[in-house]
Amino acid sequence: MRAVLVTSKVFTMICCCWLSSCGLNNTHKTLVKNPAKASLNAPKQSIVQKIKEYGHLPVGERITYYHQLKKENASAYNFENEDELTMYGYSLLWENKLTEALEIFKLIAQEFPNSANAYDSLGEAYLKMGDMALSLANYEKSLAMNPDNFNAEDQVERIKHPEKPVEQLSDQFLKVFTSKEYRDDLDQLAQTLLKVHPNATKFISEKDLWKLVEQKKSLLTERTTFAEFVWHCNEIIASLHCSHTEMGRFFIENELLPPHLKFPLLTRLVAEKLYVIDPLSNTGQVNTKDEIISINGVAVSQLIAAIYPHITAQGFIQTTKRHVFNMNATVMIPYALGFPESYSIQLKGKDLPVVLNKQEGKINPRLNPIYRCTDGLCLEFLGDQRTAVMSITTFNYYPFNDLDVFTAFIDKSMAEMNQKGIKNLIIDVRWNGGGSQHASIHLLRYLTKKPFVYYSRAEFEGKTEKILGEEVVAPFKNRFKGKLFFMMDGLGNSTTGHFMSLVKMLNLGTIVGEELGSNQFCSAGQKVCRLKHTKLVFNVANNTHESTATMLPDEKGILPDYYMFQSIDDYLKGIDMVKEFTIDLAKKQP
Repeated sequence: MRAVLVTSKVFTMICCCWLSSCGLNNTHKTLVKNPAKASLNAPKQSIVQKIKEYGHLPVGERITYYHQLKKENASAYNFENEDELTMYGYSLLWENKLTEALEIFKLIAQEFPNSANAYDSLGEAYLKMGDMALSLANYEKSLAMNPDNFNAEDQVERIKHPEKPVEQLSDQFLKVFTSKEYRDDLDQLAQTLLKVHPNATKFISEKDLWKLVEQKKSLLTERTTFAEFVWHCNEIIASLHCSHTEMGRFFIENELLPPHLKFPLLTRLVAEKLYVIDPLSNTGQVNTKDEIISINGVAVSQLIAAIYPHITAQGFIQTTKRHVFNMNATVMIPYALGFPESYSIQLKGKDLPVVLNKQEGKINPRLNPIYRCTDGLCLEFLGDQRTAVMSITTFNYYPFNDLDVFTAFIDKSMAEMNQKGIKNLIIDVRWNGGGSQHASIHLLRYLTKKPFVYYSRAEFEGKTEKILGEEVVAPFKNRFKGKLFFMMDGLGNSTTGHFMSLVKMLNLGTIVGEELGSNQFCSAGQKVCRLKHTKLVFNVANNTHESTATMLPDEKGILPDYYMFQSIDDYLKGIDMVKEFTIDLAKKQP
């Protein structure tokens, strides 16, 4: 039986909107194992960053320049990082610069002739250009070199048999595999987690992992649907307590679930209480801010206890789980309750339960737009002329792509603040899913008073030299010398944990908010994997990066100095209480 869920490239692009590696993100295959390297004596420069400086020239001239640098100055630039070149090629491909991308992928195949990934990339570029013959030839070559490359396997099948329809996730909700196929796939899932993940047994023993797998096997029957199987799998994956090991933040579950089975209310969990924030098609019988006590006779506390083990989070951090639940409750509730055809809720203060109307059409998740900087990087000067707020919602800026955008923003902002005589700087890293250590280190150099080392260890396949962050980094001479404040939340993951752990260790300023969704320890990166029978795609962390703040506990997120969170009234009124409290704190400074 064959089930093509979604191309792994699209899947990982989706999941990477939420999760960023401590090194670099993957695309549709294991592209990025090795962050940019540096020699033991002096950091090697990024060759991609260098040739990008000549992006205005034709791609052929850029490649000529690449060869010239390799011939004349090989020791100064990192020519060994295939993955960085590959990501550069994909950045061009995603911008629809197909010819340029193709030439970069050709260069990679020439430079790394034994790389299956190189020929997979060439296959994709030719496919985008409509050259099916060359696309097929390169995908077949990639598959011959790496029989586990399921992306190439799928593409070969599609090119050879274009008449076969591609099975969509929405078609597979009720699909059934044999119990043996399910059991075999669960065994493969556990074996893959233990084999690929460098810290698979950090938060759960191998014995307990297999105990959970056997428990899930006991629930399988010849009538178990694929959707039910997926729900079992995400609990096994989440049991590793690793934010980089996941199935795409419930994208698969959402696509599988028919719209008429979704829970027909938008809700928000605040302080263990579940409130209605939008009654949708149930306006009139349910009101905004109504508190739900139970759903289909199941107490909210019991329901949350059943759902949380399925949500991936770092260590034993609960704040991340609450945020993810609030974004996906319309999907999670049906899975936890076994896909009921109707919903009945008990509201606080009401004698009788309310039978809900089904929601017609698509239900879009309700995010919290109150404090998010939509541009990713924002700087705001407050009216007191003493305080500025810098919002950084991602560190996802890399040398192969747009690190220069981040550094230019930070450099300009710091210069402007120094010119204006700003005394208090509030840095908002809420929503920040992580990204590049290059961006994190660049910002820290403006905040620290003394030199620091970013990484205590950075371990990944193929590493032969130190990377950026493993040696002493000096502060900038024009660093910010005023008071620092930081705002954070449970959605701060990956590199954000490294950044805030160093803020904590170096005592750089006052921290406000809730427990961060990450800390100094990070099982980073992602290898995209797929189960043999069900074709379920999942991502497994494949490297380790840890900051020098090793005195902090690995199982907890970075903790604030002042705990603050949005009440339901704050949320409904659009009040950012965390920001208001932090601004008030800053204004009280002498």
